[in-house]
Amino acid sequence: MAILIGIDEAGYGPLLGPMVVSAVAMELPDGLLRADLWQVLSKAVSAQKKGLTGRLLITDSKKAYSRTSGINTLRRSVLASLSAWNNGHTPMTTAGDVLGIICPDLLDRISIYPWYENMHTHSLGHDVSDISIAAGMLRKSLTENNSNIVSIRTKCLDVDLYNERVGRVKNKSRVLFTELCSLIYEAFETDLTGSGPMQVVVDRQGGRVHYERELLRMFNGFSLSVIRQDPAMSSYELSRGSKTMRIHFCMKADAKYLLVSLASMVSKYVREIMMEALNAYFCHHCSDLKPTAGYWQDGQRFVRDLAVHLPSHPHVPEKLVRIS
Repeated sequence: MAILIGIDEAGYGPLLGPMVVSAVAMELPDGLLRADLWQVLSKAVSAQKKGLTGRLLITDSKKAYSRTSGINTLRRSVLASLSAWNNGHTPMTTAGDVLGIICPDLLDRISIYPWYENMHTHSLGHDVSDISIAAGMLRKSLTENNSNIVSIRTKCLDVDLYNERVGRVKNKSRVLFTELCSLIYEAFETDLTGSGPMQVVVDRQGGRVHYERELLRMFNGFSLSVIRQDPAMSSYELSRGSKTMRIHFCMKADAKYLLVSLASMVSKYVREIMMEALNAYFCHHCSDLKPTAGYWQDGQRFVRDLAVHLPSHPHVPEKLVRIS
């Protein structure tokens, strides 16, 4: 058996809201490592919206969600995948339930933000029975292929933490790289079962081809060998003691690897429930405010509108607006 992990982020560029990185780990037979998992799990999932017929859409989050199409499809796929992972043992009725499962450290940190004060009770608005059925289909398809989801983990950098990290290193790409390496290191230390090296697939970080220096900086005490470095993929083997893992930075990984797509969707969903809470809070205080997705131009518009409509509101800019 092998361990395959997909990692992707959401919210790298916005002005408002968190940057989120997620990792989805699956245990599967060695022979399925290079397989098209959309095809392997085709009874339960699809990469296309057309012809879903009850299956889960797992694709690049940008295709699964837009402000015009709404959050239902994204929410359904993420919640069903989470339920398939924990076998429904942990109920998921609120945003706090979801965050408590995949990034529990966030719940204590966000107490400093008034706009997140109701996250523990904020309803997800999903169809519980539909999620249960879809999760059951996914579990069944995984079992039929001697596979299972063994972990879903998220690093959510709320604005205060994001600003502190970027302010310290003066480079948000390094902050992102640090967070994804943290997820990899945690998976490695968890000692997930697998007969061969743990395999990790990450969407390529910008246009970078060479990662060995940054990997050695992040994985102190590991030995590293380069497997491949070209515009399509950069692959490395890292070892410490008797344990080994391979990390692959792949161009358009979220379109080629199901687990990277699912990680992208988890990250996007976490960011969206955070933005939903922020918008609900400020729009409750002023009905004239138009909600924002937090991206640069519209985020600036939202900040200007706050200054006009809520000039005396005691929000702290350093906790609302990200530094570039």
